Amino acid sequence: MAPLLAILIGYLIGSIPIADAVARRAGAPNLRDVGDKNPGFWNSRTVLSRNQSLVIFVGDLLKGVSSVVIAQELSTDWRVWFLGAAAAMVGHAWPVFARFKGGRSVLAWVGAAIVLSPLPAAFCVLMFLLFWAATRDFSHGVKIGVVLYPFAQWYADGAWFAASTGALMTIIGIRFVMAWGLDSVRAISPLARWRNDTSRNH
Repeated sequence: MAPLLAILIGYLIGSIPIADAVARRAGAPNLRDVGDKNPGFWNSRTVLSRNQSLVIFVGDLLKGVSSVVIAQELSTDWRVWFLGAAAAMVGHAWPVFARFKGGRSVLAWVGAAIVLSPLPAAFCVLMFLLFWAATRDFSHGVKIGVVLYPFAQWYADGAWFAASTGALMTIIGIRFVMAWGLDSVRAISPLARWRNDTSRNH
């Protein structure tokens, strides 16, 4: 019963269309029609104020946090916790309250990661902050933190936690592929580049 509840509750929490609600209240365009078409924090900055975007940031982060905390209350089995996290990410990506057209689940994943493995998450946040302070490059700092997290988690919590995190990150990967389109992904693949090089050499 606990796994099913964790999945159901996590999915419903993830499905809450926070970005849509903030944009609608602000009288802004539908985020699916502007920028990168993603109804999330990063795209919201193109049409919303800093404070309005911050509400979306915190709200999407809390989707992952609350889903894992509830799963932890339901069960002491760490696998149930990851099910709750996955459900929140799936809910954010394919929300039942927004015609199954959601975001890419990055912040929902970050929120879940903070609760699932607090010490590795704190380490990665520290690495991000140090890199950002030194370079003022926010985007690459975030990428460094994300890449480091599974390795730090492996060291602190073991291979099974890290592997489960890899499964969660796959959800993000699927959403990015869907957003870019399969043709675009194929075009930048190593095989496509090899074919282009071969055709130019003939």
